[in-house]
Amino acid sequence: MMTREYPRIGETVFEEVLDNGLHVFVFPKPEFGKSYAFFATRYGGMDTRFRLGDKWLDTPMGIAHYLEHKMFDTPDGNALQTLSAAGASPNAFTSTDITGYHFECTDKFWDNLRTLLTFVSVPYFTEESVEKEQGIIAQEIRMYEDNPGWQVYHMLMENLYVHNPVRNSVAGSVESIAEITAETLYRCHEAFYTPSNMVLCVAGNVDPEEVCALAREILPGENKPAIPRDRGADEPREAGAPYSERTMAVATPLFQMGVKVRPGEDGPAQLRQRLLGDLACEALMGSSSPLYSRLYAQGLINSSFYCGYSDDPGTAFLIVGGESKDPAAIRDAILAEADRVRAEGLDEGLFQRLKKAAYGAYVRGLNSFENLCVSQARAYFAGQDPWTFPELYDGMTRQDAEAFLRDWLRPEHVTLSVIRPEEAEE
Repeated sequence: MMTREYPRIGETVFEEVLDNGLHVFVFPKPEFGKSYAFFATRYGGMDTRFRLGDKWLDTPMGIAHYLEHKMFDTPDGNALQTLSAAGASPNAFTSTDITGYHFECTDKFWDNLRTLLTFVSVPYFTEESVEKEQGIIAQEIRMYEDNPGWQVYHMLMENLYVHNPVRNSVAGSVESIAEITAETLYRCHEAFYTPSNMVLCVAGNVDPEEVCALAREILPGENKPAIPRDRGADEPREAGAPYSERTMAVATPLFQMGVKVRPGEDGPAQLRQRLLGDLACEALMGSSSPLYSRLYAQGLINSSFYCGYSDDPGTAFLIVGGESKDPAAIRDAILAEADRVRAEGLDEGLFQRLKKAAYGAYVRGLNSFENLCVSQARAYFAGQDPWTFPELYDGMTRQDAEAFLRDWLRPEHVTLSVIRPEEAEE
């Protein structure tokens, strides 16, 4: 077992690769009474087309999320109930690129870990149970579709991307999930729920060797090759569409502005670009920036305003959002401020303060066991070491942030999605 020490942030990580290809990461926390486990697969909402054996399979949109729901079924009942009865707080999620199952507990950790590894690795569903689940998930989808915040984001992704399946809803549509069968779910589990495509991360008062021993005992021993995936044709550098809007039951227009960015290469370069993108966004329009103060004073934004950087496999973008009576004016003001920065540069003092604040927020996040484990899992899948962020911040300069904004904050990369209030009936 390999031990990695990170003295600048006070973390120690134990890492082991089992013969079946599973990567295990353990953060020993002997001073704590609780423990947390996260078991994830590199399989998410964007992975609808893949090759199994010598055949390419096209699966319905939303199937990864559907499979997450059904994985809790066991021959003896439901794994959620088993974990809860043993004192654990379990849950799961599906994102565009991963599906993760997790629990936190203060007692019976090893019993709960055994349950987690068993139900995730051994699927159990029937045609009847799959059909019954369709109504539950359809109701969840309709709830999303009635949510203005979800709608404005989904519209933004459809505007930004032309081919990449990140533009599709992770939950799918009522029509797409109606195509899902037990056979298709079993095939997806066979393809992606294999130890070599998964990672196990644990934090707490646990012995790393015992974690690995239990994983060896329960999980399949075969180390399978990676599954080829098709995530669409190459994307144009420009946003797919400049604008979209619809009406819903909102009191004030809701908007999101996206700036399409070329994704960083997998590994350290991608992590560095993520940190730099967030920092550049804050310097240009974050709550400490001159632009934020002007927009707030003009009544164009309120406390709901936010900005940041986001990326998934094959995608990267800046996102800006909130409520505003004039979303187009905010877009134009941001582009004008980018032009000013292009000509005059950023304020060095502001940049240094923001960099210290971002570093501090990252360090504070290490207090969360969930953040430790989920960040480690995501970073592993992307070929990154997330705990090298102090060194990455050390190397970032004001000129780096200026270059990022100069390259990407241009009209052709920008799109705007808006939810406007429905007009009152006469």
